[in-house]
Amino acid sequence: MLNRKSIRRYTGKMPSREIITTIVRAGQQAPFASQLTSLLLRRDPERNKFNAPLLFTVCIDAHKWELIMEQRNWQMMGDDSQLVLLGMQDASLMAENIVIAGESLGMGSCFLGNTPYIAEEIVAEYNLPARVFPMVQLTMGYPAEDPPARPRYPLEFVLFEGSYPEFSVSEIQAAMAQMDEGYLAQDYYRLNKAMIPLKIDRQETFTLENYSWTEHICRKWGQWSFEENFLDQLQKCGFHISLNSTRQSV
Repeated sequence: MLNRKSIRRYTGKMPSREIITTIVRAGQQAPFASQLTSLLLRRDPERNKFNAPLLFTVCIDAHKWELIMEQRNWQMMGDDSQLVLLGMQDASLMAENIVIAGESLGMGSCFLGNTPYIAEEIVAEYNLPARVFPMVQLTMGYPAEDPPARPRYPLEFVLFEGSYPEFSVSEIQAAMAQMDEGYLAQDYYRLNKAMIPLKIDRQETFTLENYSWTEHICRKWGQWSFEENFLDQLQKCGFHISLNSTRQSV
C-alpha cells in the first residue's frame, strides 16, 4: 500500500473472470453505511481511458435501497444530502478495497476524478435509473510502467494527537516544500506539461522548471468552481440538494 501509485500505461493482458470476481467481492466487503453502491464494468481497452483492460464505475445507488424499502412497505424519510453523504462514504470505501485487491493480484489502477461532472454521459451509456449517481471511475489492468510513488505531506502535518495544532508559517512552508520538492525531483509536471494557465489578473512567475504541486492545486481551487456543475449532475440523476436541502419527489 505504501508503494501505491497511479498507473496510466497497461499491457494488453485481460484479467480473468475469476480475478475480476475476486476484486469485486473484495470491494463488497468494505465497511458500509447501507451498501448504497453499485459497480459498473466495461472491458473494452479501445474505449477505456489509457487503453486499460478494465474500467470500473463506482456509483452511489439509492434506487436499489428504495426498492427494498418498498418491499417492506417503508418510504424514505432521509433527505438527499444524507443519502449522498453516506453513499459517498460507501462508494469511496468500495473503490479503495478494489484498488488494494487489484494491487495484491499484480494490477495497477488510476482514479478518474472527473466522473461526477460527466455523470449524464455515464447514465446514458449504462441506462442507469434515477437515484443512481456515478461517483468515481477507476481504470485497472496489468502495469506497463513502474512510476515512483508520489510524495505525501510529512506525518506531523497529518496526524494530530490530543488536539488540532495551530500551524506556524515555517511548519506550513515545510509541508509545502516536501510536496513541491518531491514532485520536482520526479520531474512530474514538466514531463507531463501539466501547468494550469492563469485565468485571473495575476502575473505569471512560474515555468515548468519550478512549477510544482502546491501551486498546481492552488490554481485548481483558486480558479475553478465545481459546485454548480456537480449539483446539476446530481439533479439529473434524481438527487435534489440545495442550500435549503429538502426532499423533493422524483
